[in-house]
Amino acid sequence: MPKIKTHKTTAKRFRYSGSGKLLRTKQMKSHLRRNKSARVKAQFDEMLVVESRGLKRRVARLAPYLKQQ
Repeated sequence: MPKIKTHKTTAKRFRYSGSGKLLRTKQMKSHLRRNKSARVKAQFDEMLVVESRGLKRRVARLAPYLKQQ
């Protein structure tokens, strides 16, 4: 069976936590940051847990070799 290619932007935006939860980064992180407050910019560093079952399935399909413990 051939290898499956990883969707690279998906692999960069998502990762799994130590307990196995899928985490995602926030949007609006890299563009026009001068106009945002320090509090908002600090919140961009947080990773959020993905709740949607459909999105979890899509990420697993796009990035099959993403590290999952």
